[in-house]
Amino acid sequence: MPSEITPKNFWGDMPEEEYYTSQGVRNTQSYFSTPHGKLFTQSFLPLDQPVKASVYMTHGYGSDTGWLFQKICINFASWGYAVFAADLLGHGRSDGLRCYMGDMEKIASASLSFFLHARRSESYSHLPAFLFGESMGGAATMLMYFQSEDAWTGLIFSAPLFVMPENMKPSKVRLFLYGMLFGLADTWATMPDNKMVGKAIKDPEKLKIIAGNPRRYTGPPRVGTMRELARVCEYIQANFARVTAPFLTCHGTSDGVTCPSSSRLLYEKASSRDKTLKLYEGMYHSLIQGEPDENANLVLKDVREWIDERVVRYGGSGGL
Repeated sequence: MPSEITPKNFWGDMPEEEYYTSQGVRNTQSYFSTPHGKLFTQSFLPLDQPVKASVYMTHGYGSDTGWLFQKICINFASWGYAVFAADLLGHGRSDGLRCYMGDMEKIASASLSFFLHARRSESYSHLPAFLFGESMGGAATMLMYFQSEDAWTGLIFSAPLFVMPENMKPSKVRLFLYGMLFGLADTWATMPDNKMVGKAIKDPEKLKIIAGNPRRYTGPPRVGTMRELARVCEYIQANFARVTAPFLTCHGTSDGVTCPSSSRLLYEKASSRDKTLKLYEGMYHSLIQGEPDENANLVLKDVREWIDERVVRYGGSGGL
């Protein structure tokens, strides 16, 4: 288990509870046991307004639900949404070898077990419910959706990983050579590191803050992680037509980490009757955490308008 020593928070020395109150939310933190390992989980609930719906959020590769990712959670809670988030296995304060994603189905299933626990609880079972996934968390979110299609009112993706850029694809020769070691190399952190953080964050001050996250994984990608991400991307692309839920997918046209074609292909091939694609000219990968405030606020405005409209449109059923 990672050290439980609490680092200095990105917002400074203000006590956590006081900070969350200043943002109009109530935060809770706990651990949730799953068949695949224990997850660190958080909830962000609006303080002074009724809950309109629940949202279940998944972060990207090497990140966690704390630090700057929680700013997304806080925004949704301030709009009147109950937000639940879990560190993926192998990330943050959850169990697992750091950033080893050898079986994404199990990793998605672990987070899904927590999300469904909250979604089916007495407080939220009657309300609309949405899955939110950022970057690699978008791929994990799509796997969760495939495992529980009828549970969700809608899906929201921010720069999802459904198509691997050419410079990120693992070498077939390298994977073959590692494969000859009969799986012994699967956890080795020896794959090329393409400096993804620098390609994800446009605002230099926000890059400094994100780089200061003490729980961020900074080692080279593991063999099994890259093998599995390549497989999962192919699987998701082959199953886009299974997507029938309403969705919003957002991408920057200058994203150097995940291909904007991830969002385009989902929009083109999904069977959903209610689907929205937002492309942001010149924006990088991290649309909400890493862009200058005026850009991030534009994305947040679009996301808020989309989800508020779907709550009104589908709110009577608590789901589809």
